[in-house]
Amino acid sequence: MNEPTLRQRLRYAFDNTMARGTSALVFWLVVATAILIAFFSAIVLIGRLAPGDGRSGVVGQLFKSLLHAMDPGTVAGDNGRWPFLLVMLLLTIGGLLIVSALIGVLATGLDRKLEDLRKGRSMVLERDHTLILGWSETIFTILTELEVANASEKDPSVVILADRDRVEMEDAIRAKLDGGGSTRIVCRSGSPVDLRDLQVARPQTARSVIVLSPEDDPDPDAQVIKTVLALTRSPGRREEPYRIVAEIHDPANLEAARLVGGDEAVLVDKRETISRLLVQSSRQSGASVVYNELLDFEGDEVYFRADPALVGKRFGDALFAYDDCSVIGLRSDGSVLLNPHPEIPIDEGTELVAIAEDDARLANAVPFSGEIDEGAIVARVSAENGPARVLILGWNSRTPSVISEFDKYLAPGSAIRVVADWPAAREAIEREIGELRNAELGFQLGSTTDRRTLDSLDVGSYDHVVVMCYSEQLDHQRADARTLVTLLHLRDIVGSSGAQLTITSEMLDDRNRELAQVTKVDDVIVSDRVLSLMLTQLSENENLAAVFAELFAAEGSEVYLRPAGDYVELGRDLSFATVVEAARRRGEVALGYRVKEGEADPSPAGFQINPPKSASVAFDEDDRVIVLAED
Repeated sequence: MNEPTLRQRLRYAFDNTMARGTSALVFWLVVATAILIAFFSAIVLIGRLAPGDGRSGVVGQLFKSLLHAMDPGTVAGDNGRWPFLLVMLLLTIGGLLIVSALIGVLATGLDRKLEDLRKGRSMVLERDHTLILGWSETIFTILTELEVANASEKDPSVVILADRDRVEMEDAIRAKLDGGGSTRIVCRSGSPVDLRDLQVARPQTARSVIVLSPEDDPDPDAQVIKTVLALTRSPGRREEPYRIVAEIHDPANLEAARLVGGDEAVLVDKRETISRLLVQSSRQSGASVVYNELLDFEGDEVYFRADPALVGKRFGDALFAYDDCSVIGLRSDGSVLLNPHPEIPIDEGTELVAIAEDDARLANAVPFSGEIDEGAIVARVSAENGPARVLILGWNSRTPSVISEFDKYLAPGSAIRVVADWPAAREAIEREIGELRNAELGFQLGSTTDRRTLDSLDVGSYDHVVVMCYSEQLDHQRADARTLVTLLHLRDIVGSSGAQLTITSEMLDDRNRELAQVTKVDDVIVSDRVLSLMLTQLSENENLAAVFAELFAAEGSEVYLRPAGDYVELGRDLSFATVVEAARRRGEVALGYRVKEGEADPSPAGFQINPPKSASVAFDEDDRVIVLAED
């Protein structure tokens, strides 16, 4: 090979210098300007072309040449012989070209810098912030809940790192949130799985980290696991354990996520959580309202408190320890037991699990000092559940979990029937659902929005109807539209037949929930909203994971809405403490009550969660007591 020439070497060095960007361009333009000034100054000095005696000196001539190169108007004031005027004109033209190029380079560099700032690539300097990695529709509910949770904090902040344009994220947040809160929201563009991008959000100084599943990724769990891995295995990670909350779509990926996250990550199984909530809400009309009340930051939430005054006493005594807070369980050595036996003692180090308006209210709560109306307590035993018939309309990846969860609650001899217009559903049932213990399972291929199909099902013969959305087959709005059509047909069928059954529906977009209420459905579960509420709660207190796991599990105690007449006499004024005592004698914990809509209570649908025990109430035949109890 031939050796490169000097020209080639110089060209190569120049190209490498130009690759450095705006600073290199400015450097070479300054050099060109200096050469231009020096060249024309030398011509004037050597040729003695300057007017007068031609002895203005080297420095003086360089300065004059600089003025001609920088300001085109300077040449208009020149006088002297034509050779001098020609040289100065050429100098001015050359300077004009170079200065114009310099201005263009500086403007381009400034635009590029502003574009980088617009993209959100600068380092975040927040401390004790909530860091959200990823982007999905659930982020708006999370931000709304964090705004409420941080209301009492000083200068709270939330940092979002997602592989999206920063301006798009900020515009979407402004469009969905009112922006009147005190929480600052800082957006940054970058991939959460890229270690360099991750450092921009400074997870080392974050109070908690929420990892969201990407919406358009065919394998969202893989991205979540990689993000958790980037957090926990990053070379620049902090010594203190992170508080990570992440959502997992497929339960099969939970084990891998646990291996990556270890003790630092709390994983929320989206499929199992929504399935359990759908089943419990279907069996108990209104249960979803109670769960939403406990999951959001408006109203009452679940807190922990170690109360030395209760050490040595029994759990039954703790039920009346606070007038405006409801004790629902005990926490010891990291494990939670909801609705334990009333005689279980409270040992030192054991914390109370209680529902309260906030943790300050729980810490300053006063004991109940009223009286219990013994004469109002009745000892009526609830009727045992017999075999039931369940109709599931529609299909998505959560349907197999709903079927399996229903089987845990149903009495032997029950039946579950699935109707969907997705042919692969039959194969999914055979592949994912084993032999059921208590129910006989059947499948029928048919359109769930077709009235003739629904009429042929004899809907009135079922005890529970669950409408699943086609979330994997359709986009959110089309899936919710099909669900609404199905609900309208169902309500018309039930209304004309007078059948007594529960109708529970799953929705994807929270905006469609109000439309679903027109169909007078018993419960509407907005899956993304429920997940958002749970992720936010866990980001503020990771110990709540054990409470939610116990609350949603088929084993142990769940939320029930039972006739008030099974606990106390109807039509009689009594304190809520009397209801608590009546539930305690049945091995249950009373959380509140539900009165008929529009009567006696201003809360939506008449729900009252965690009322003061000294508050007076009188129940009618249709009213319900909300309890934690075993089935």
